[in-house]
Amino acid sequence: MTTPRRGEAPPSLRDEVSDAAYALGWTVVRKMPESAARLVFTALSDRTWHRYGGGVRQLERNLCRVLGKDAVDDEVRILSKKVLRSYFRYWLEVFRLPEYDRARILGRMRVTGEKKIFTNLDSGRGVILALPHMGNYEHAGAWLVHCGYPFTTVAERLEPASLFDRFVEFREGLGMEVLAHKGASAYGRMAQRLRAGRPVCLVVDRDLTESGIDVQFFGATARMPAVSAALAVQTGAALIPVTLWYEGEYWAARVHEEIPVPDEGGRQEKIRAMTQDLARAFEEGIAAHPEDWHMLQKVWVDDLEDDRG
Repeated sequence: MTTPRRGEAPPSLRDEVSDAAYALGWTVVRKMPESAARLVFTALSDRTWHRYGGGVRQLERNLCRVLGKDAVDDEVRILSKKVLRSYFRYWLEVFRLPEYDRARILGRMRVTGEKKIFTNLDSGRGVILALPHMGNYEHAGAWLVHCGYPFTTVAERLEPASLFDRFVEFREGLGMEVLAHKGASAYGRMAQRLRAGRPVCLVVDRDLTESGIDVQFFGATARMPAVSAALAVQTGAALIPVTLWYEGEYWAARVHEEIPVPDEGGRQEKIRAMTQDLARAFEEGIAAHPEDWHMLQKVWVDDLEDDRG
């Protein structure tokens, strides 16, 4: 039983079950033979797809946007099954990543454009790496650490608190500095790291607050966080999008061109323009590898407003 921290409500049974399931992942799944674990997670993925729950239905609505379709058809259904398998592969690797040695993490990573990251950092300039929920960004983070560039990131508060603690412990074990998602203190600490010439990595294709920026994304209005662009404007750090995918047994990444701070306009105008440029970079990466975009939540404003209605 999880003991609540002072001031917290006792965890629900569902929270307890979630915490136990993740604990099982980082113990049993972590030590299973890899071939057996992959078979299990593929079967779980296909079962989830066949059950056709709310997450899968939302995924297919999102894929319709990406493919420019008005309704789900056979192509979308086939693609959503591939996405689920990619998503479950991500979770399998999250549980097993602490067992991967440096040679595997570096040797199976295929990256294009990484010099843009290293050149800025080696010159003493901070770098903001902005990513969508694609491929395995946990592995990409481990790769960056093993390249000699430990970084700072944020983690969404999870319930129960013990589950959040497990994720923090997992990421810190890979060499990351992890800050809680909410609060001005996290933003201030990221700004400090960037001014010190260090990297910050953020997953920013879905807004978790009411302060997001509306952008055009695959032909419709979506909402994305402003934090990466705001940090770039405030600190002078390089804002660089990165998209990720799988290539067989390998992990792959494309480091896009830096998004510069516009010369004209006020602070909010600059942040809005840079967030829109970020959305365009994500469009390129997602359109090229839609099977590895793990977005089972609502992104577009129309879907969010349907919720409110």
